[in-house]
Amino acid sequence: MKSITKNRLTFLSGGLLMAALISYLISPGSPTQDILLIIASVIAGYPIAVKAIQALRMKAFSIDLLVTIAVVGAMIIGEYTESAVVTFLFLFGDYLEGRTLRKTRSSLRSLINMAPLEATILKEGKRITVPADEVEKGDTVIVQPGGRIPVDGTVISGNALINEAAITGESIPVEKHAGDPVFSSTTSDNGYLEIAAEKVGEDTTFSKIIELVEEAQETKAKTQKFMERFAKYYTPGIIILALLVWTITQDVHLALTFLVIACPGALVISVPVSIVAGIGNGAKNGILIKGGDKMENLAKVNAIVFDKTGTLTKGKPEVTAIKTIGISEDELLTLAAEVEVVSEHHLGKTIVKKATERGLSLRQQPSETNIMKGHGLRARLADQAVYIGNSSGAKKLGISIDDKLSTYMLKQEERGNTAVLVARQNTVIGVISIADQIRDEAYDSLAQLRDSGIKRTVMLTGDNKQVADQVASQLGINQVFAELLPQDKVDKVKTCKKSGTKLAMVGDGINDAPAIATADVGIAMGGTATDVTMQTADVILMSDKLDKLPYAINLAKATIRNMKQNTYLSLITVAILLVGVLTDYVHLASGMLIHELSVLLVILNALRLVRFPKYQLNPTFVPFLPTLRPSVQTEKELCLYCK
Repeated sequence: MKSITKNRLTFLSGGLLMAALISYLISPGSPTQDILLIIASVIAGYPIAVKAIQALRMKAFSIDLLVTIAVVGAMIIGEYTESAVVTFLFLFGDYLEGRTLRKTRSSLRSLINMAPLEATILKEGKRITVPADEVEKGDTVIVQPGGRIPVDGTVISGNALINEAAITGESIPVEKHAGDPVFSSTTSDNGYLEIAAEKVGEDTTFSKIIELVEEAQETKAKTQKFMERFAKYYTPGIIILALLVWTITQDVHLALTFLVIACPGALVISVPVSIVAGIGNGAKNGILIKGGDKMENLAKVNAIVFDKTGTLTKGKPEVTAIKTIGISEDELLTLAAEVEVVSEHHLGKTIVKKATERGLSLRQQPSETNIMKGHGLRARLADQAVYIGNSSGAKKLGISIDDKLSTYMLKQEERGNTAVLVARQNTVIGVISIADQIRDEAYDSLAQLRDSGIKRTVMLTGDNKQVADQVASQLGINQVFAELLPQDKVDKVKTCKKSGTKLAMVGDGINDAPAIATADVGIAMGGTATDVTMQTADVILMSDKLDKLPYAINLAKATIRNMKQNTYLSLITVAILLVGVLTDYVHLASGMLIHELSVLLVILNALRLVRFPKYQLNPTFVPFLPTLRPSVQTEKELCLYCK
């Protein structure tokens, strides 16, 4: 309501200025002209003066105070044209700023508009339409073709193509069936779904995204904080300088002009408007950057550490070979799956999935389960001790592996497989080979990162060295560290940071959370957007696609460039205007016009970030894949190499 009133006053004062001009053309020097100008000055000056007084009550010197002093002074000395033009231009500039600033926040507003208002739920066999925020956990939600999903949940029945652009930024629909997860504010292109509500209201992924983006746009960059501290002392300093100019020259008009021209409006707004536009663009494209300070850090990154599984690879490994010793393949697979059914490890889940695909019945329940970090899993099954893991774990338990089997496992690993050893009663009964495919977009993404100024890439993994080396050699990763525990990953990240490198860590946001939190910039491949992901990472790639990473880094660099451009433009404009005032080339009204135009230019420049283009790899560019450097295993060497 206040903004509407202010806009009306702006256009009313503009109308009075036009009337004064017409009066001057009809009858130059008539008192009607001065009356119209005084009324215009009072009408336009009132909201400016009110804002200045409010700032003074908060013990702050605002730009509005400078303009108010100048306008009152101009009216006292009879410069009614100057006072009317200055107040109108200031208000009109504020109006234009408001309109363009709203555009910079358009990405967030468009996200908010995607939030569903209603939901259809099943209650006692009947369909009931209720407000979306009244859906409760456990309710069965119905989504018709073209409908918007109001909750996070799991599909109970039905199938549909779901547009997940609101969450991931990707417009290509994803097919959903029973058992698949779905997210609030995504849209059904076709098909019918019944969904079990798991997260509702403010707990949904979409609500958390909006909350994060709002917080991020309010989080200030270091440069912005400096600018605000600068303006805090700059404004009273200008008032003192204006008094000094008047004392020396005895020219009130010059002092008032100096007061208005030195307003740091464009300078103060130059940083936040770029940050808001950059964060908004990222949110629209499925990239959450948690604030201006994170944006600045991301722009400075020159080395990236990657987790392997689920980051560089698809995270959906498959069984590629089964070698048995004394039992059948189905027996080995059944035994291993019955033990791994309690495991959360991706390799264990792969074994269970393979057994299920073969239609094998898993009847026995494991007992005395013991997870050996970095080595595997021990359990008892039908009073027999079973071990599933790697050769280092077998050695630790005193399980012997003959040379023939060791050679077989080594060959599997050289082919890019993870060789999972299965032993019963301390006797090896087979090896299950599992491979995880490299992401399709990983090759181009790594090439784009190198082209974007990333000088070093490092891969950390708990997998064996042979598998890790093969993945790294295919992608051109500079360094590899294999067979690591979660704490080892943290140690490696800390070591590389000591070298002075600006380091980003990219992981899946759950098991890599400690390393992500340790890096200068933590980046999570947050396809499932878990709470852990959102709390730990500085940047979240919501689509769970690696090609978002070079785009995020290029967006951050473009945002910081834009911020610097705005700052330089503001400083140069103020300097030129001040020189113009002191040399009598710039006067009060013309100076205010140029000042407001500089503010508008700063905002329009920032608006370019809203349409920042996606990074396009030159099709003729063939990425240089550097020869894989042997894995460096000492902290001293790592420190030297990262420099």
